[in-house]
Amino acid sequence: MSVAYKDYYKLLGVDRVASAEGLSKAFKTLARKYHPDLHPGDKKSEEKFKEINEAYEVLKDPEKRRMYDQLGPNWQHGQQFRGEPGFENAHFTFGGKHYDGTGFSDFFETLFGGSAQGGQSARETNFGQGTFGGFSAKARRGRDVEAEIHLSLEDVQRGGKRAVTLRVASGKRTLEVNVPPGIHDGAKLRLAGQGDPAPGGTPGDLFLRVRYLPHSDFKTDGENLSCDLRLAPWEAALGARVPVPTLEGSVELVIPPGSSSGRKFRLRGKGLGSETKRGDLLVRIMVVVPATPTDEDRELWRKLADASLFSART
Repeated sequence: MSVAYKDYYKLLGVDRVASAEGLSKAFKTLARKYHPDLHPGDKKSEEKFKEINEAYEVLKDPEKRRMYDQLGPNWQHGQQFRGEPGFENAHFTFGGKHYDGTGFSDFFETLFGGSAQGGQSARETNFGQGTFGGFSAKARRGRDVEAEIHLSLEDVQRGGKRAVTLRVASGKRTLEVNVPPGIHDGAKLRLAGQGDPAPGGTPGDLFLRVRYLPHSDFKTDGENLSCDLRLAPWEAALGARVPVPTLEGSVELVIPPGSSSGRKFRLRGKGLGSETKRGDLLVRIMVVVPATPTDEDRELWRKLADASLFSART
């Protein structure tokens, strides 16, 4: 049987004196590039992978490599090869399993035989779970990336889709993120497959850590919000109806007469969270006096002080 010579060293891109480590490194690089599971339906990649798998199966084994090297000087000229005595009945086991030659070339069959049963071809190797040619076939995964997304409290409560622009090595990248209403400060949003890529593998994930922007009116305590409400002395003493800010706009709060600084009022369901579980807004009264009263203000305060029986320290 006359078959075409295959230069296994050339297929792997190595010298004939390449070490076992050099062979392994060359094979791994090419396997990541051409494995059919990474190129579904690409016949050229499948054939290329079969060739490099066949080459490595031979050259990684010292005995098979010795037999292959015995072809002599004609290996350089791509001559036709006719099996020599002693080769016709040889066959070997690869990776602990007998190969019947399925997926291997006629040249391989001529050198090492093809009568064994129960083998598996290179294409049948499971790239995601098994191994091929001694190389771990688990697909490489890119590095996970973490970044921060800064949101106002209004945006946190509204939730919904947000456009996020990130600075990456290649420039800027804008992604659309779905923010759950009321998400907690410090929580992470996972964007699958948006992390660093991996050559011949799958990208990692992008994790966006939520950070609340400072708010001019509110402080946060989990799902609850708090704010201070400034009142004039007469509003605190006589009672009043005063507008109070919320994340959805102002609401009117009724201040009972005789309300002192530090007294708190709870507006239920005006904090952060989902519609079914939302925190409260705690409003603290702060009675303030004018820092620079007019002469008329001072006269009125004096009259009140002389007429009032109230003592703040008894």
